[in-house]
This record gives sequence, C-alpha cells and structure tokens, in this order.
Amino acid sequence: MPKIKAKGRAPRSAAPAPAQNQVPRDCYCYIVECSDGTFYTGWTTNLANRVATHNAGRGSRYTRLRRPVRLVYFEHLLNRSEAMRREAQIKHMSRLAKLKKISNFKCSQVVNA
Repeated sequence: MPKIKAKGRAPRSAAPAPAQNQVPRDCYCYIVECSDGTFYTGWTTNLANRVATHNAGRGSRYTRLRRPVRLVYFEHLLNRSEAMRREAQIKHMSRLAKLKKISNFKCSQVVNA
C-alpha cells in the first residue's frame, strides 16, 4: 500500500551539531537615532558596517526613510542569542527608559561609524 503524505509542512531535517572548537562570535546590540529623533534597535556582529548599511538605505525598512542615523548606544554580548534577547528587551523599553540609558552611556565608548 502506498504511503499517503500528510498535508502541511515538510518534515524538518536535523540541524547540524555545532563544532566542538567553534569560537563564539562577538555580537552587539545597538540603538541608532534616526534623523526624525526616533530610535531603532538591532543587533549585529560589526557595528561600523551595520551603521554604514543603515545610512546607505539597505539596513532596514524603518531606517531607510529616516536617514541619516547616528549610533548612540551599544552593548557587547558574547553570542547571537544573547544579542537577540537583549534587543527584544530594549525594544520593549519606553522611550524615556531608552533616553536614560543613552544619557548614561559615555560618548567615548561609541565607535567611529
């Protein structure tokens, strides 16, 4: 008797196991201020390149129409999952909380982007 394939998604293949000697990649969670004064939060592995990408109009749909953007805050994190988790936390903060976080951030810490 032939097997009847169930409708819906195809079965997931198993993800490859991470290499034992894989070095964790440095990640950053960042906030940029757009030209209209709004904030955009994201994460990346290369801050300067990401800000340049935003300013070139290829970073995100949100920042494309609000250029130029200026890096005002970032945090260094050890891996992608921590960076994504922190991004979600910051995105749920109020504007006032973000302003407070940015005002406590030392300007000398901001990389040239």
